[in-house]
Amino acid sequence: MLAIGYCRVSTAKQSEKGISLDAQVEKIRAMAVVHGAELVDVVQDGGESAKTLNRPGIQRVLKLVHERQVRAVIVAKLDRLTRSVKDLCELLELFERRGVALISVAESLDTGSASGRLVINIMAAVSQWEREAIGERTRDALRHKRSQGERTGNIAFGYRLAADGKHVEPDAPEQAVLAEVRRLRNGGATLRGIAATLNGQALTTRRGTAWRLEHVARICSRSR
Repeated sequence: MLAIGYCRVSTAKQSEKGISLDAQVEKIRAMAVVHGAELVDVVQDGGESAKTLNRPGIQRVLKLVHERQVRAVIVAKLDRLTRSVKDLCELLELFERRGVALISVAESLDTGSASGRLVINIMAAVSQWEREAIGERTRDALRHKRSQGERTGNIAFGYRLAADGKHVEPDAPEQAVLAEVRRLRNGGATLRGIAATLNGQALTTRRGTAWRLEHVARICSRSR
């Protein structure tokens, strides 16, 4: 049985967590031996996200699958292939049409069997549900913090971190600059004109640099 291996890392940190490309290749080669498969190659995608299938390596694998040049695709772990349930379902349908099995080392799954296909779909669905649930909890937590006046992310111009280290409070000098920006804007001044006026008044940004058009535009967009 001819097989193609596929491995992926999205960041350098993943290599530090034991899922480096070399570690994945080793697992894939070992699994090929277990299945008695002849490994044609191990395709690698370094620095690529699994959110989409728009990756050079996976596109090469799919080309081989389409052309029926391999009978199995081996991955060290399912999320190395994709993190999308939709993409996974499409891949499984394609593999089934082409008579290609998907083998995952970490999950001990082989879609060459009906039970393997069922389990891999369930695992992917649960994994996506977990990520979406975490996202919802994070958004709710940030929304609650903002409603309580607590800091979330970078502090907007015109405010500073309060003494308690959690909340933000108005910063008088920056609030004066905001008031001047609003006055000039309401008077019909252009963004470039406002920047020139602020610089003419010896006013600077938070970093102590001269005002530029994009700085003023950012402030005006938040004031809408």
